[in-house]
Amino acid sequence: MAHSPFITTRSGQRIGQGQSCFIVAEVGNNHQGEMDHARRMVEEAAKAGVQAVKFQKRHLESLLTRTGREAPYSGANSFGPTYGAHRLALELDVAQMAELKALAESLGLVFFASAWDEVSLDEMLGLDVELLKVCSADLVNVPLMRRVAATRLPVILSTGMSTLEEIDAAVDLIRSYHDNLVLLHCNSSYPCLEEQIGLPVMDTLRERYNLPVGYSGHERGLAPSVASAALGACVIERHFTLDKTQTGTDHKASLEPAELALLVRMVREVEEAMILKGKKVFPEELAAAKKLRKCLVFSRDLPAGHVLTSSDLTTRSPLDGISPAHWDEVLGAVLLRSVKHEEPLQWETLGVRGAEAQAASSST
Repeated sequence: MAHSPFITTRSGQRIGQGQSCFIVAEVGNNHQGEMDHARRMVEEAAKAGVQAVKFQKRHLESLLTRTGREAPYSGANSFGPTYGAHRLALELDVAQMAELKALAESLGLVFFASAWDEVSLDEMLGLDVELLKVCSADLVNVPLMRRVAATRLPVILSTGMSTLEEIDAAVDLIRSYHDNLVLLHCNSSYPCLEEQIGLPVMDTLRERYNLPVGYSGHERGLAPSVASAALGACVIERHFTLDKTQTGTDHKASLEPAELALLVRMVREVEEAMILKGKKVFPEELAAAKKLRKCLVFSRDLPAGHVLTSSDLTTRSPLDGISPAHWDEVLGAVLLRSVKHEEPLQWETLGVRGAEAQAASSST
């Protein structure tokens, strides 16, 4: 079955095959639960040149059991004595999200969020978002996935921590409602070891589902994300932070503003480098060839009427005479005039055989 090579958001943003890579700054919870911090992150992401900012939304009573909320949580990255208190400290309310959406859109960015539960999904729909994200953890959450699909909004689905069979089921579920779907290859470790990334899996996903495929990277550096662009990633999502040394579990696998800007720049350079599909010699290369390539020159003074042998010729730069590509063709030709040592060989210097060789080379 043929499917669209891209999805189109309400604002006209095309994401998919043949489109410029949609680069997403994943703010997540790296705003530290502080609105001023979150505003600055949106502004810095826009300066870096991304197309979108993504947040996360959770309603704790809908997400966690009482036991989960009350579980002790006292590590170095904790924002509260229990896991519930920790998560609550990092949560922005829907009014704050609305303000951040307005700010992002005023800066030309797409705003969206991964809703981790059905209450949060309703809140995001209330903000009239144009795109929904399903995190890797919820790929197998059938009731939530069904509600996401039923909105018929375009969906970006991360596939970390998932088997192909689990992805099969998720894709089938969404396709029972619509085909506006992009898959993100992902390893859900934070940070992810390079040898566990598996960028070629993007090809597997493309071939298996005939859908646009991107990359959600959790590595520390830039190289795998840049490489994903060369391998056809239509989306690149990276966690974003203002300072990797801040308290929190995601900062170490996140990019600071200068790194994010560098990633955007490098991806755009890769896209430029992928435009040309066939071999072509450009005018700038011809100028280089004139300087750097060699031509045939005489290895000694020779008289008119001399029949050329291999000992009479050598090669030197610049390319001011016959190319060495015609070496075999000029051997045995007769000189029409005397020549000097290191003088470039010209077609008009040669007799009948040389004229025949010149005609043959011109016709090809």
